[in-house]
Amino acid sequence: MADPITVDTPDDPRLHDYTGLTDVDLRRRREPAEGLFIAEGEKVIRRALDAGYAMRSMLLSAKWTDVMRDVIDAVPAPVYTVDPKLAERVTGYHVHRGALASMQRKPLPTASDLLATARRVVIMEAVNDHTNIGAVFRSAAALGMDAVLLSPDCADPLYRRSVKVSMGAVFSVPYARLDVWPRDLATVREAGFTLLALTPDERAKTLDETAPHRMDRVALMLGAEGDGLSDRALRAAGEWVRIPMSHGVDSLNVGAAAAVAFYAVTAGRPPA
Repeated sequence: MADPITVDTPDDPRLHDYTGLTDVDLRRRREPAEGLFIAEGEKVIRRALDAGYAMRSMLLSAKWTDVMRDVIDAVPAPVYTVDPKLAERVTGYHVHRGALASMQRKPLPTASDLLATARRVVIMEAVNDHTNIGAVFRSAAALGMDAVLLSPDCADPLYRRSVKVSMGAVFSVPYARLDVWPRDLATVREAGFTLLALTPDERAKTLDETAPHRMDRVALMLGAEGDGLSDRALRAAGEWVRIPMSHGVDSLNVGAAAAVAFYAVTAGRPPA
């Protein structure tokens, strides 16, 4: 690998992948269309590489070149060094972690591919907050969920904020999108899964009563923050389940609720 290349103008075309990172609408359209995503920070970059994602380029402040030297030497991709102020002009924010990498996306598997080998699956409907997506993926990885299925309107797990919040856990849990919602839930049911809809509705059974850890194959359905699962999704579920609440609290943030429910679903399973 050649030595890092110093860049001193923000409109250098070689930095195109990193421009306007704070423009959420732009990046949502552009990144999937161009087949890239941005990994931020040393740990996340290394985890993306370990997960088999190819690097397109890396953008570093000068003091990070020594830290990332082994990656620079091992990966056949250009490395650009910039002044921190220039990095801010390019990206739109202060890159306090000092290291960004543009990574090449992989083709997504199909839902059927994932369901063929999984036993514990999370299904998200309309979860379009990137922080929540990242938090759910991190809990799914930590607590042993096998796969994630996303409704068509869920946020992108590989958006920079999702990747960052998950600390790279989005690379550890395979995921796919369901093309037609909620009709494609039938595919999950036909694969032998019990569909459990997580809801605060008092008509739902508690997770302890349902005992999902004893079921052979479980798909836990989660809805968006605030709205929860839609009526259509609730009707498609086999059972409704809830987390018992105390002190007048009616519900949890979807990230927190996911962690509690994942533990109930995977309890007693040997760690991967």
